[in-house]
Amino acid sequence: QVQLVESGGGLVQAGGSLSLSCAASGRAVSWSAMGYIRQAPGKEREFVAGIDWSGGSTKYADSVKGRFTISRDNGKNTVYLQMNSLKPEDTAVYYCAAGRGLGGMVMTTPGDYDYWGQGTQVTVSS
Repeated sequence: QVQLVESGGGLVQAGGSLSLSCAASGRAVSWSAMGYIRQAPGKEREFVAGIDWSGGSTKYADSVKGRFTISRDNGKNTVYLQMNSLKPEDTAVYYCAAGRGLGGMVMTTPGDYDYWGQGTQVTVSS
């Protein structure tokens, strides 16, 4: 079992930056791929960024590539999402997620993640 506790998020103007953190606990956390998935009102869940168990491989949705950076510190069991140049269309609830479905490799499909955080609201005003 893996527990995920998110922090960060909030309200920011377009062009601004926010940082999200996700503290993980439980067995095999260090061997799990992790990612951030977001969901805007009335829309389906959308993959944002993912990172493999080692932190050596990352993937991003085209909509955030070049603006968002995902990283992890396995010593602290924490994953970070740095979001720069935020746009109003980035407004959503952001969920941290973890899973071992691909042996710790990066996962880009929300349904492949086994464990989810409580979600944190990110609002970008125009």
